Amino acid sequence: MYLINPDVLADAKGLSVGATAFFLLVGITLWGFGWRWHRFWVVFAVTLAAGLWGISAGRAAGTQVLAVSVLVALAAGMLALEIAKITAFVTGGTAAWLAAQAVMPEAAELWSAFLCGGLIGVVLYRLWTMLATAFVGVLLIGHTGVLFLDMLGSVNAVEFAQKNAAAINTWAAVASLVGVLVQSWTGKAADAGGDDEGEEKKEKKADGKAWASVAGVWKKATGAFAK
Repeated sequence: MYLINPDVLADAKGLSVGATAFFLLVGITLWGFGWRWHRFWVVFAVTLAAGLWGISAGRAAGTQVLAVSVLVALAAGMLALEIAKITAFVTGGTAAWLAAQAVMPEAAELWSAFLCGGLIGVVLYRLWTMLATAFVGVLLIGHTGVLFLDMLGSVNAVEFAQKNAAAINTWAAVASLVGVLVQSWTGKAADAGGDDEGEEKKEKKADGKAWASVAGVWKKATGAFAK
Protein backbone atom coordinates (compact mmCIF):
# COMPACT_ATOMS: atom_id res chain seq x y z
CA MET A 1 0.00 0.00 0.00
CA TYR A 2 1.32 3.39 -1.01
CA LEU A 3 0.37 6.27 1.28
CA ILE A 4 2.44 8.53 -0.96
CA ASN A 5 0.85 7.39 -4.21
CA PRO A 6 3.18 7.23 -7.25
CA ASP A 7 0.24 7.78 -9.64
CA VAL A 8 -0.74 10.97 -7.81
CA LEU A 9 2.86 12.16 -7.94
CA ALA A 10 3.03 11.45 -11.67
CA ASP A 11 -0.11 13.50 -12.30
CA ALA A 12 0.99 16.30 -9.94
CA LYS A 13 4.37 16.84 -11.59
CA GLY A 14 2.84 19.56 -13.73
CA LEU A 15 1.95 21.72 -10.74
CA SER A 16 3.71 25.05 -10.38
CA VAL A 17 5.93 25.91 -7.43
CA GLY A 18 3.28 28.25 -6.06
CA ALA A 19 0.53 25.62 -6.18
CA THR A 20 2.80 23.02 -4.57
CA ALA A 21 3.75 25.46 -1.82
CA PHE A 22 0.07 26.24 -1.23
CA PHE A 23 -0.79 22.56 -0.74
CA LEU A 24 2.24 22.20 1.53
CA LEU A 25 0.96 25.09 3.67
CA VAL A 26 -2.51 23.54 3.82
CA GLY A 27 -0.95 20.26 4.91
CA ILE A 28 1.06 21.89 7.69
CA THR A 29 -2.01 23.79 8.87
CA LEU A 30 -4.09 20.63 8.93
CA TRP A 31 -1.35 18.70 10.72
CA GLY A 32 -0.78 21.28 13.45
CA PHE A 33 -4.13 23.06 13.82
CA GLY A 34 -6.70 20.51 12.69
CA TRP A 35 -8.70 20.53 15.92
CA ARG A 36 -8.36 24.22 16.69
CA TRP A 37 -9.93 25.12 13.34
CA HIS A 38 -11.94 21.92 12.86
CA ARG A 39 -15.20 23.80 12.25
CA PHE A 40 -13.64 25.56 9.29
CA TRP A 41 -12.22 22.31 7.91
CA VAL A 42 -15.56 20.51 8.32
CA VAL A 43 -17.48 23.27 6.53
CA PHE A 44 -14.83 23.54 3.81
CA ALA A 45 -14.67 19.78 3.18
CA VAL A 46 -18.45 19.29 3.15
CA THR A 47 -19.00 22.32 0.89
CA LEU A 48 -16.30 21.21 -1.54
CA ALA A 49 -17.56 17.63 -1.67
CA ALA A 50 -21.15 18.78 -2.17
CA GLY A 51 -20.12 21.19 -4.92
CA LEU A 52 -18.24 18.45 -6.78
CA TRP A 53 -21.18 16.10 -6.38
CA GLY A 54 -23.50 18.84 -7.65
CA ILE A 55 -21.37 19.25 -10.77
CA SER A 56 -21.51 15.52 -11.57
CA ALA A 57 -25.23 15.30 -10.75
CA GLY A 58 -26.00 18.37 -12.85
CA ARG A 59 -24.17 16.93 -15.85
CA ALA A 60 -25.94 13.60 -15.51
CA ALA A 61 -29.37 15.26 -15.24
CA GLY A 62 -28.70 17.70 -18.06
CA THR A 63 -29.58 20.74 -15.94
CA GLN A 64 -27.67 23.95 -15.26
CA VAL A 65 -24.43 22.56 -13.82
CA LEU A 66 -23.23 25.78 -12.20
CA ALA A 67 -26.57 26.55 -10.56
CA VAL A 68 -26.95 23.03 -9.18
CA SER A 69 -23.40 22.86 -7.85
CA VAL A 70 -23.58 26.29 -6.19
CA LEU A 71 -26.95 25.60 -4.56
CA VAL A 72 -25.90 22.16 -3.32
CA ALA A 73 -22.61 23.55 -1.99
CA LEU A 74 -24.38 26.40 -0.17
CA ALA A 75 -26.95 24.07 1.35
CA ALA A 76 -24.30 21.60 2.49
CA GLY A 77 -22.10 24.38 3.87
CA MET A 78 -24.96 25.77 5.96
CA LEU A 79 -25.69 22.30 7.36
CA ALA A 80 -22.06 21.21 7.68
CA LEU A 81 -21.70 21.75 11.42
CA GLU A 82 -25.01 19.98 12.02
CA ILE A 83 -23.85 16.87 10.15
CA ALA A 84 -20.30 16.91 11.54
CA LYS A 85 -20.98 13.82 13.66
CA ILE A 86 -22.36 12.02 10.61
CA THR A 87 -19.16 12.91 8.76
CA ALA A 88 -17.15 11.51 11.68
CA PHE A 89 -19.21 8.31 11.57
CA VAL A 90 -18.75 7.84 7.83
CA THR A 91 -15.02 8.64 7.83
CA GLY A 92 -14.35 6.52 10.90
CA GLY A 93 -16.28 3.61 9.43
CA THR A 94 -14.53 3.92 6.08
CA ALA A 95 -11.10 3.98 7.75
CA ALA A 96 -11.97 0.89 9.81
CA TRP A 97 -13.31 -0.84 6.66
CA LEU A 98 -10.12 -0.17 4.71
CA ALA A 99 -7.90 -1.21 7.63
CA ALA A 100 -9.82 -4.46 8.12
CA GLN A 101 -9.72 -5.16 4.39
CA ALA A 102 -5.95 -4.62 4.34
CA VAL A 103 -5.39 -6.93 7.34
CA MET A 104 -8.07 -9.52 6.45
CA PRO A 105 -8.67 -9.28 2.69
CA GLU A 106 -10.93 -12.35 2.64
CA ALA A 107 -13.16 -11.28 5.55
CA ALA A 108 -16.86 -11.54 4.71
CA GLU A 109 -18.45 -9.27 7.30
CA LEU A 110 -16.60 -6.00 6.89
CA TRP A 111 -19.80 -4.09 7.63
CA SER A 112 -19.22 -4.83 11.33
CA ALA A 113 -15.82 -3.13 11.09
CA PHE A 114 -17.49 -0.16 9.41
CA LEU A 115 -20.07 0.16 12.19
CA CYS A 116 -17.46 -0.20 14.93
CA GLY A 117 -15.19 2.38 13.31
CA GLY A 118 -18.11 4.76 12.83
CA LEU A 119 -19.16 4.48 16.46
CA ILE A 120 -15.59 5.08 17.61
CA GLY A 121 -15.42 8.15 15.36
CA VAL A 122 -18.56 9.58 16.98
CA VAL A 123 -17.79 8.67 20.60
CA LEU A 124 -14.17 9.83 20.34
CA TYR A 125 -15.05 12.75 18.08
CA ARG A 126 -12.23 15.04 19.17
CA LEU A 127 -9.54 12.35 19.02
CA TRP A 128 -10.76 11.10 15.66
CA THR A 129 -10.87 14.63 14.25
CA MET A 130 -7.29 15.21 15.39
CA LEU A 131 -6.10 11.92 13.91
CA ALA A 132 -7.96 12.38 10.62
CA THR A 133 -6.78 15.96 10.05
CA ALA A 134 -3.22 15.08 11.08
CA PHE A 135 -3.21 12.11 8.68
CA VAL A 136 -4.56 14.17 5.76
CA GLY A 137 -2.00 16.87 6.58
CA VAL A 138 0.79 14.31 6.57
CA LEU A 139 -0.33 13.02 3.16
CA LEU A 140 -0.28 16.55 1.73
CA ILE A 141 3.11 17.28 3.30
CA GLY A 142 4.52 13.98 2.03
CA HIS A 143 3.32 14.41 -1.55
CA THR A 144 4.38 18.05 -1.82
CA GLY A 145 7.70 17.37 -0.11
CA VAL A 146 8.58 14.66 -2.61
CA LEU A 147 7.46 16.93 -5.45
CA PHE A 148 9.79 19.68 -4.21
CA LEU A 149 12.68 17.21 -4.09
CA ASP A 150 11.83 16.20 -7.64
CA MET A 151 11.81 19.87 -8.72
CA LEU A 152 15.26 20.32 -7.21
CA GLY A 153 16.49 17.30 -9.12
CA SER A 154 17.41 15.38 -5.97
CA VAL A 155 15.14 12.41 -6.62
CA ASN A 156 12.63 11.07 -9.10
CA ALA A 157 9.30 11.43 -7.28
CA VAL A 158 7.62 8.33 -8.70
CA GLU A 159 10.61 6.01 -8.25
CA PHE A 160 11.28 7.36 -4.75
CA ALA A 161 7.70 6.63 -3.65
CA GLN A 162 7.82 3.13 -5.13
CA LYS A 163 11.18 2.12 -3.67
CA ASN A 164 10.64 3.56 -0.16
CA ALA A 165 6.98 2.66 0.39
CA ALA A 166 7.56 0.89 3.72
CA ALA A 167 9.69 3.68 5.18
CA ILE A 168 7.25 6.34 3.95
CA ASN A 169 4.26 4.49 5.46
CA THR A 170 6.06 4.22 8.81
CA TRP A 171 6.94 7.91 8.70
CA ALA A 172 3.33 8.82 7.89
CA ALA A 173 2.00 6.80 10.83
CA VAL A 174 4.48 8.28 13.31
CA ALA A 175 4.00 11.82 11.98
CA SER A 176 0.22 11.46 12.31
CA LEU A 177 0.52 10.46 15.97
CA VAL A 178 2.89 13.38 16.57
CA GLY A 179 0.32 15.61 14.88
CA VAL A 180 -2.31 14.50 17.40
CA LEU A 181 0.01 15.55 20.23
CA VAL A 182 0.71 18.89 18.57
CA GLN A 183 -3.00 19.52 18.03
CA SER A 184 -3.79 18.71 21.65
CA TRP A 185 -1.39 21.52 22.57
CA THR A 186 -2.45 24.05 19.94
CA GLY A 187 -6.13 23.34 20.54
CA LYS A 188 -6.16 24.25 24.23
CA ALA A 189 -7.83 27.57 23.44
CA ALA A 190 -10.67 25.70 21.73
CA ASP A 191 -10.82 22.85 24.24
CA ALA A 192 -14.32 21.42 24.64
CA GLY A 193 -15.84 24.28 22.68
CA GLY A 194 -14.34 26.88 24.99
CA ASP A 195 -14.59 29.60 22.36
CA ASP A 196 -18.25 28.87 21.78
CA GLU A 197 -18.95 28.81 25.51
CA GLY A 198 -17.25 32.17 25.89
CA GLU A 199 -19.30 33.62 23.07
CA GLU A 200 -22.48 32.18 24.55
CA LYS A 201 -21.68 33.69 27.94
CA LYS A 202 -21.06 37.06 26.35
CA GLU A 203 -24.35 36.84 24.46
CA LYS A 204 -26.20 35.87 27.64
CA LYS A 205 -24.65 38.78 29.51
CA ALA A 206 -25.59 41.17 26.72
CA ASP A 207 -29.13 39.82 26.67
CA GLY A 208 -29.33 40.12 30.45
CA LYS A 209 -28.19 43.74 30.34
CA ALA A 210 -30.69 44.50 27.60
CA TRP A 211 -33.56 42.96 29.56
CA ALA A 212 -32.42 44.75 32.70
CA SER A 213 -32.46 48.11 30.91
CA VAL A 214 -35.92 47.38 29.50
CA ALA A 215 -37.15 46.42 32.98
CA GLY A 216 -35.68 49.63 34.41
CA VAL A 217 -37.42 51.77 31.83
CA TRP A 218 -40.68 49.93 32.48
CA LYS A 219 -40.39 50.49 36.23
CA LYS A 220 -39.73 54.18 35.73
CA ALA A 221 -42.70 54.51 33.41
CA THR A 222 -45.08 52.69 35.75
CA GLY A 223 -43.77 54.73 38.69
CA ALA A 224 -44.39 57.98 36.83
CA PHE A 225 -47.98 56.94 36.00
CA ALA A 226 -48.54 55.84 39.62
CA LYS A 227 -47.56 59.30 40.86
